[in-house]
Amino acid sequence: MSFTEKDLMNFFREQAEFEEEIVRLVNRALETVKNPVVESVLKGMALDSSKHAAIYRAAEQMVRVAPALTESEFDQLRRVAKWHIENENRIIKRLRDAIKKTENERIRFLLRAIMTDEKRHHQLLDAIMD
Repeated sequence: MSFTEKDLMNFFREQAEFEEEIVRLVNRALETVKNPVVESVLKGMALDSSKHAAIYRAAEQMVRVAPALTESEFDQLRRVAKWHIENENRIIKRLRDAIKKTENERIRFLLRAIMTDEKRHHQLLDAIMD
């Protein structure tokens, strides 16, 4: 059984609300966190959840009417994506080198987490441009 348009829109709306609740709870927790590593990880989670909520909201709008990009918007997207992909390639290379040179396993864990995000961003931009 597949989603009806209404079911899909409800799913996106509910997921966006859930992600926004995560952001509120994490931000509330951040008020008492003193450890910089825990703070940065929680901030990253809040940013990801905020991004996810925005994507769900956009997807909900797309179910209604898929907006076409103007030529200007597409050119801007292409420029930003190209720049971002080129820079992410450099960042990923630097992260790989740093991971190899870092002996502290906790630091390596954080660097790997960042590298995973960078790779995912790269894949997402490639898919959008295709």
